[in-house]
Formats: sequence, structure tokens, C-alpha cells
Amino acid sequence: MQRYFIKGKIPENQIVAITGDDAKHIAKVMRQTIGDDLIVVMEDQAYQAKIVSADFDVEVKIGSDLGMQVELPKKVTIACGLPKGDKLDLITQKATELGMYALVPFSAERSIVKWDSAKSEKKIGRLQKIAKEAAEQSHRTHVPEIHGIHSFKQLLDKANSYDAVIVAYEEEARQEDRTRFAEILKALYDKDSVLIIFGPEGGISQAEVASLKNAGASFTALGPRILRTETAPLYALSAISYEFE
Repeated sequence: MQRYFIKGKIPENQIVAITGDDAKHIAKVMRQTIGDDLIVVMEDQAYQAKIVSADFDVEVKIGSDLGMQVELPKKVTIACGLPKGDKLDLITQKATELGMYALVPFSAERSIVKWDSAKSEKKIGRLQKIAKEAAEQSHRTHVPEIHGIHSFKQLLDKANSYDAVIVAYEEEARQEDRTRFAEILKALYDKDSVLIIFGPEGGISQAEVASLKNAGASFTALGPRILRTETAPLYALSAISYEFE
């Protein structure tokens, strides 16, 4: 059954409005009308709902709590050094399907791509839409927040707010005594919020490595192979799902 995310709190009369593109989708694509059922998600919880009005907007009456637990047990935020092309679109879509809690794009020293303020606002809006659609498709109860682009310094400052900070570092993969990602995960059972940092195509610079180590981040290899910048976050989320779900 199709689901729709609605912001805000459930009112006392249990009736909420679905507007904009979602209302058009209900009427034009799904061809639903008064009396039809659908699922709405509010405050990270899914509810059965019934259409009570289908004029310009669609009004639905909230019904029973579906009691579904579909979110990762850990709130995993993915921080990506700005990659080239549309790779961030792919990361956003697939990482949402895999349970990502939030995405933080950041301008790394080796990022080839540079976003100006106008491009940044438009791009973040597009990524947020991709995340919402992927959350609907994968029956999530949380739409990942796509944060505005961060400088590396802003990322370091933000890292202090997480229970654990992990850096996927390709040089670790080249070491025979590398720190295995499985070992890192075993240490996360008492952690709630996790930030995992991935570099752009050129990787994380030595200066960035030194700053992250000074900030207390853990460095890990994602196996013995070197993964592309768009593959690494998906590998990490899959491993986290395997470990905790």
C-alpha cells in the first residue's frame, strides 16, 4: 500500500491534509478517492488512514498505529566528500533504502566538484526529494535529512555530537594488519548515533586524516579491496544491517 510522509503532529480530530505533488499522485496516478485506504507516516510512525475528502487537496483520517519497526537500530549519518557527476544522487537513493539516518555532503580537500550557494540549495532540494521517494518506496518511517554542504571544519565540529565517528580510509585496506570493519561494529553496541566519513574520488588528504585522528575518529578498512566513493557507503550500511538486524 502506498505511503505518504506528512510533517507536523496529529491533530485532535485525527484529520490531516496531503497536499502538493503527493495529492496529485493520489488522485492522478493511484486514482484513489473517498473511502480508499493508504498509509501515512507522521513523527516517524506509520498509520493506517482513510481518505475523507479528495478535492484540490486530499484529507485523510488517521487510524490505527501499524506498529512497524523498520529503522536501523543505529542512527547512521553518512558524510560524503563531494563526488563528481550524479554519484550523490545514487548514494542518497540507495543509502536511504539501506537505512541511512542523515546525509552530510562536505567539501573535501580533494573534491573536484565545487558548489556555489545557488547550486547548493538546488542540489540539496533535489537530494531531499530523492530521499523522500526512496523512503516511501522502501517503507521507511523516517526520511533522512539531507544537510547543507559543510566545510571540512564544520564537519569536524559536527563530529563532536555523535557517539562514534568512523572514517573509511583506503590506506587501511592496503595494510596487512588493517582494522577490520567487523571489529569496529562490535564496539558500537552501546552507541546510538554514528557518523561515517567517506572521501571523494581522490580520497581523504593527509591533513584531513591528521585532523580526524586528533578529533578521536576511528579509522577502518572496508575489506581488502578499494571501493568507489559511491560504493563504500552502501557497503558500510549493508554490514551494519547484517550486524545489528
